[in-house]
Amino acid sequence: MKTIQGPAIFLAQFMGDEAPFNTLDSITTWVASLGYKGVQIPSWDSRCIDLQKAAESKTYCDEIVGMLAAKGLQITELSTHLQGQLVAVNPAYDLGFDAFAPDSVKGNPKARTEWAIQQLKYAAKASQNLGLNAHATFSGALMWHTVYPWPQRPAGLVEQGFKELGRRWLPILNTFDECGVDLCYEIHPGEDLHDGVTFEMFLDEVKGHKRANLLYDPSHFVLQALDYKQYIDFYHERIKMFHVKDAEFNPTGKQGVYGGYQSWINRAGRFRSLGDGQVDFKSIFSKLTQYGYDGWAVLEWECCIKDPVQGATEGAPFIASHIIKATEKVFDDFAGTGADEEFNKKILGL
Repeated sequence: MKTIQGPAIFLAQFMGDEAPFNTLDSITTWVASLGYKGVQIPSWDSRCIDLQKAAESKTYCDEIVGMLAAKGLQITELSTHLQGQLVAVNPAYDLGFDAFAPDSVKGNPKARTEWAIQQLKYAAKASQNLGLNAHATFSGALMWHTVYPWPQRPAGLVEQGFKELGRRWLPILNTFDECGVDLCYEIHPGEDLHDGVTFEMFLDEVKGHKRANLLYDPSHFVLQALDYKQYIDFYHERIKMFHVKDAEFNPTGKQGVYGGYQSWINRAGRFRSLGDGQVDFKSIFSKLTQYGYDGWAVLEWECCIKDPVQGATEGAPFIASHIIKATEKVFDDFAGTGADEEFNKKILGL
């Protein structure tokens, strides 16, 4: 067994226009003061990093690593959630997701996809230059609008959709492999990879690619009524990243998983600050430690009730209190008698 690293924090939800949230230097000084040891960096935010420059300049990457090290911080991973989303966009969502793209490719789905794929390839090289071994992203979605089968899905639609998804992602996965970095999909509603079954279907299309791995976030499974603890039993060998994020699901006689088009605060399923939701983090940290996960525990803060500064302040000690130092000895060694094959035969009556 190995010990989970942390606490760390995903910076995306905290970046803003005012200090200390408006530059990588100032926001990392703030998170270090809260007790965090690592930061996950959103690669689409130029206030944090110039992704193309990081892919092309090891010197630039070394400067970022050195600046953070002086504060006692490490980069845990880069994230391309927004760019990954744009690798596969159904036309029904073109207008909404154009907001994630630069002006030069808006209104041009083909060019937008090509831009997104290049961004992922930059992220692979940037991760290598930063000395990272895992990367966070979304899969995008060609089929999400058919998630509920009404009208009836045409025969072969899902198979064709996953085949296309695999076709788009396989060259990206190969680039990540060349750079020695695991590509970790955050399994998330709204993505074609939104549960274990869909991840397995995708894995079949990319021929079980060793770099096709998982970012584990239990909050999204609470909102789907999926067994988030058994999920670890099934997929622990592919779990290379961990978002520590809380949620609650309180269905009523009026609404359930789909939320009735309500705002976040009025939905049956809501994201919450750590400790305010229903996620059993003690069991999660135990299972991940049991299976030898030694990556980072990264706070992803989202809550429709609590202030983000309070959420971040409470998050570091919460994560630290759940990290289990993996034991290096067996607890009942004191009662061991020692053994060899002949001794065992006697016990067995052989």
